[in-house]
Order: sequence, then C-alpha cells, then structure tokens
Amino acid sequence: MRLKGIRRSSNIEDRRRSGGGGKASLGGVGLLIVLAIGYFAGVDVTPLLESMPAQQQGDPRALSAEEQRAAEFSAQVLATTEEVWGQLFPEQLGRSYAAPVLVLFSGQTESPCGGASGATGPFYCPADRKAYLDTEFFATLSQQLGAKGDFAAAYVIAHEVAHHVQNELGILGQVNEARQAAGEAQGNALTVRLELQADCLAGVWATHVDGLLEPGDLDEALTAARMIGDDHLQRRAGRVPQPHTFRHGTSEQRESWFARGYESGEVGVCDTFSARQL
Repeated sequence: MRLKGIRRSSNIEDRRRSGGGGKASLGGVGLLIVLAIGYFAGVDVTPLLESMPAQQQGDPRALSAEEQRAAEFSAQVLATTEEVWGQLFPEQLGRSYAAPVLVLFSGQTESPCGGASGATGPFYCPADRKAYLDTEFFATLSQQLGAKGDFAAAYVIAHEVAHHVQNELGILGQVNEARQAAGEAQGNALTVRLELQADCLAGVWATHVDGLLEPGDLDEALTAARMIGDDHLQRRAGRVPQPHTFRHGTSEQRESWFARGYESGEVGVCDTFSARQL
C-alpha cells in the first residue's frame, strides 16, 4: 500500500507506554464487535504473548522500532478511512461523518466495554466510540495466521472503522437490542451478519483507496479475511467447525462480502441483514 505522503490522523490515542498488569477480559457490549483471532473460536494466543520480549508486552520503558512503524502505519490508514467515509456519508447516505479515535495499546488495556488483551484481537467499543488495536496483532496476523502484507493489516483497521460506521448509522444498537431478546444461536447468527457487513464496508473503503494499492494488495486483504473465518480458526484449533457457534462468518463468507463491497463501492450492497444467502 503506497502511503508515502499520506497524512497521519490526529485521532490516535497511544497507550503503549502505560504498561499494565494482571489478566484482562472483554465484557459487556464490547463482545458484540471483536475481530478476535481466537477469543470466540477457541484459539488461545496468550502463550504467544507471554513469550514475547517485555517491550512487546506493554513494558512502559521502551517501544521497538517495529512498534513505532506500526503506529505510523495505523495513523496513516486511519486517515484514509476518514477521507473515504467523510466523502461517502454525504454522497451516499446524506449525512455527515464523525470519525472515531483509534486507541493503540500494548499487551492489554481497559475500555468502557471491558478490559482486553492482545489475545482478544482488535475491537470497537460503541460506548466510547473508539477502536482498540494492539499493534502486536499485525505480527500475529502475519506470523501465526499467515495473512502477510501491509494491506492485510490495513484491512483489520478498516474493519474496525466499519464497526464505527455501523454505530454511526444506528445498526450496532439495533443488533445489540435484538441479540438481547434472542437465544444464543440466533444471537450468534445476528452477530455474523454484523461482522460480514463490516467486511463489506471495509471492501467499500478499499475500492475508494484503489489509487494507493500496489500489486497483490487486494489478495492480501482477501487472505486476511479467509484466515480469520470462524471455520478456519476452529479447524486450526483442532476442532470440528460448529456453525451455531460462529460469530464472524466462514472464511468463504468473509472473503465474499469484502469482495462484494470492493467491486461495488456502494454502501447499499452491504445489507447483510436483508440477504437470504450469506
């Protein structure tokens, strides 16, 4: 992804020097919108985090050069989402767009939706309208899940911003209310539609930054979508996939909905809640 000359967003809250201790657990409404690599799929990456050098676990004494690059990259990608959604909201939705804050943390952090560690993966908290990202997730995405490349990482950020788009449109509140009145299986099915819509919206963003893409970038994003499908993660954990437990969608569904958004560039194609077939 060609980001040279792209501004850095000022909507960054960097908590990586604050450190922290103890175990963290994500709760409340935050459970609705986690791009977890293992939290719901039975893949525990805590041992991976515990084996990292101290500076990569949230040690307040130092940040590695790699983490600094990750922060700069995140700020630039966030800026592209601000430009795209700032344009598309009035053009396609007839309303203005208020951009989210991206919280960078290392190891673990707290939010109004609960605490989180690197094991939960990136998440969006509608209570404070902030997206949360442990910059070490980029390494996990590449090294542990096989989703390599900068555009795979950009897709992760775009997906969390897409949850903010859903929040701006009132979709998160509606789905959360419906989930509270539903049984577990039905609630999971609603969450799958929510996640697939976010993948589609990330695809919409991707087509509007097409001029920044390099050869292979789109494939990187599609690979990332496949690698964090519920069926793939459950197989990776040595389990037989159980569709009634899915909360993010299969690899095929995630890839398909991202591609749908990319090919159209229109928010309207991302209505997963009206789709008969996901």
